[in-house]
Amino acid sequence: MLSGEAREAALLLSAIARDIRRAGIPLKPPAAVVAGGETVVTVRGGGVGGRNQELALALATYLGDVKGFAAASMGTDGVDGPTDAAGAIVTDRTLQNAAEKNLNPEEYLENNDSHTFFKKVGGLIYTGPTGTNVGDIVIILVLGSGMSAGPATEAAG
Repeated sequence: MLSGEAREAALLLSAIARDIRRAGIPLKPPAAVVAGGETVVTVRGGGVGGRNQELALALATYLGDVKGFAAASMGTDGVDGPTDAAGAIVTDRTLQNAAEKNLNPEEYLENNDSHTFFKKVGGLIYTGPTGTNVGDIVIILVLGSGMSAGPATEAAG
């Protein structure tokens, strides 16, 4: 069950994904890691976003050199912070997409501005209100050798 700061949860989840990719521990790729709970964000910047978008952006930065992954973090209620998105999806190409647009993901994290980052790069998940709230869900896919997750783009529910 995930709890605590979104970035710290992302660091833990990225370590699991790295172990799967590097050593096949605790699972051999292709593998899926699913976690639930609710994290928090200590807001220090003036940006816009929610805990799921911040977790996804942090995952992208922590897994920036890992190939063959995709991850999504979303609220089951369809709402993430003060935004119209439920969360965000990232892949092994998210940082490359950001670099092509001359965007620095760390600056967006420091300003708690993950929503703006994903608006520019793609990857926001839109479901609309779902009428339920059982927590947040994070799914990380670690693909097999030679497989690519492809670009993250806007995702509609």
